Amino acid sequence: MTLFAQTVAANTPLAERMRPKTLAEMVGQEHLLGPGGSLRQILASNHLPSLTFWGPPGCGKTTLARLIAAEQKMHFEQISAVFSGVADLKKVFEAARQRRSIGQKTLLFVDEIHRFNRAQQDSFLPYVEDGTITLLGATTENPSFELNAALLSRSQVVVLEALSAGALGQLLTRAEEELKTTLPLTADAREYLLALCDGDGRYLLNCSEQLARRADQTLLDIPALQKILPKRAPLYDKDREGHYNLISALHKSLRGSDVQAALYWLARMLVAGEDPHFILRRLTRFASEDIGMADPAAMPQSIAAWEVFDRLGSPEGELAIVQATIYLATAPKSNAAYTAQKSAWALAKKTGALAPPKHILNAPTKLMQDIGYGAGYDYDHDAQDGFSGQNYWPDGMAAQALYRPKTVGFERDVQKRLDYWDKLRVEKTQTSG
Repeated sequence: MTLFAQTVAANTPLAERMRPKTLAEMVGQEHLLGPGGSLRQILASNHLPSLTFWGPPGCGKTTLARLIAAEQKMHFEQISAVFSGVADLKKVFEAARQRRSIGQKTLLFVDEIHRFNRAQQDSFLPYVEDGTITLLGATTENPSFELNAALLSRSQVVVLEALSAGALGQLLTRAEEELKTTLPLTADAREYLLALCDGDGRYLLNCSEQLARRADQTLLDIPALQKILPKRAPLYDKDREGHYNLISALHKSLRGSDVQAALYWLARMLVAGEDPHFILRRLTRFASEDIGMADPAAMPQSIAAWEVFDRLGSPEGELAIVQATIYLATAPKSNAAYTAQKSAWALAKKTGALAPPKHILNAPTKLMQDIGYGAGYDYDHDAQDGFSGQNYWPDGMAAQALYRPKTVGFERDVQKRLDYWDKLRVEKTQTSG
């Protein structure tokens, strides 16, 4: 190797130098590339369909695309949806068409394909359909939400997973072999580094290169390592799937009364920069949807946390959100009010033309009195037990049980009241009969 070539190689980022040359060298993705793996079976068929790689950053999407092109003896063309437009796509399609005329297939790898708008995504369709290109799109976002249905129907979605701790450990060993050094880390610091990467192999290699190039090669423990490595931003995008996944995790942890998990997901969102008001709105909704009358104090707790946060701001006000989260997670749960709402709304739409019975209508005019408005109304406060037992449903419509309390929390007492009034209602009906 010439001196120039050695200099270029030394200046090439470690992550690029360590890209596997064959599929056998790939680290991780055993569910795809191991014996019986779905992607392994696709490649063995010698008929490569268009694919969509969906996975987190640093899991090997680009590397795997290159290796597939090499194994299938296809020309590899790579573009990024961040930097490419329609004009660039036209050039790529024309070059692929010319290669096809001489029997050369093209694998077009589109990184961040979800960044293309609907019209740009549609431009791929005719070239995918006539075989000019085999499209391999890569995205960190859920293809179901980010890709056109027409494009999605013409490709197979392949889900890549974040690298496991074992895979990252294997990658770190290879990195040290490439760097010809052992990183100066205590055993605990080494484990911390792997955990810090959160399944991102590229981040691990970049950190390894940074540590290897330090002039001071003193052994580093965890606190020392934390001072050196750049803080890793959480994988979270407030307007994409991560936003909805984490709020779903928080909501379901609350519903499952797992206060520890609820606090974890709350922290994940707030640390990542989520708008606290979005979380507070969801907590307030949760108080009525999943707790309701089982603990009527849940709603005031949620509103109080909202008011405290608005007065104190961040970070002091975040403690109020934590307190509300703990309260909601540990409160008794009931969706009886939520179910009652749906049932009542459905019944109202079905019977919306029925008028109230005349005896419960006010009669402010003589005409209304003459036609029976208010006639026969029993004032409940004058009745024995403060309960008249009158009918309040439309004439000809049977009474309905829309609200059915659960036998938890405050709703146990509510159910006792309903049972008592039902008993009185039956007794009064029998007496009047």
